[in-house]
Amino acid sequence: MSKYTTVSTKIPQELKEKMKQLEIKPSKLLRKAIEDEIRRREAKKLEEDIEKLKPVLNKVSVEEIVKSIREDRTQR
Repeated sequence: MSKYTTVSTKIPQELKEKMKQLEIKPSKLLRKAIEDEIRRREAKKLEEDIEKLKPVLNKVSVEEIVKSIREDRTQR
């Protein structure tokens, strides 16, 4: 079972009233927004890491990769 922690934020009273009128549950909405933002930032970081590795990866030939895979398979 996951452990939970509380995160709080302050919003304008008008916004709170509108949420109540529209029956918006803030915990569910905020949880989803945080999860989406985390996924977006993790994907961005991966893209940046890939860009940093491209110069190194471009130096490795396809033949070297195939050879390495075959060697690894024979060792199993």
